Amino acid sequence: VQLQASGGGSVQAGGSLRLTCAASGLTFSSGTVGWFRQAPGKEREFVAVRRWQFSTTYYKDSVKGRFTLSRDDAKNTVFLQMNSLKPEDTATYYCAATPTNLISSEQRNDFRYDYWGQGTQVTVSS
Repeated sequence: VQLQASGGGSVQAGGSLRLTCAASGLTFSSGTVGWFRQAPGKEREFVAVRRWQFSTTYYKDSVKGRFTLSRDDAKNTVFLQMNSLKPEDTATYYCAATPTNLISSEQRNDFRYDYWGQGTQVTVSS
């Protein structure tokens, strides 16, 4: 199983980026997919997670209304559309997946995920 994350870059505050996570050896149509991020000197944190079977998506409070997690089944790819970016969104972003349908109390825990992409850097300047 491989997850390939891409789409990061440098933008000014208020700008947008769309991150892409392409999977091989794993189908996103089942299980749980998440996006996490890690800023320098900080722990990795949950950003967004979706259990496809139940069509539920959860977002970190600070990104609600600005970030959207979606997928393209034909390409076995998930996206994180990030709008109205803020300097505090600066981090390395990781996609993660597990074939398990994680319950809500587990979804935010990065150790619950079996597969990880390599990370893509997002830098937002003020």
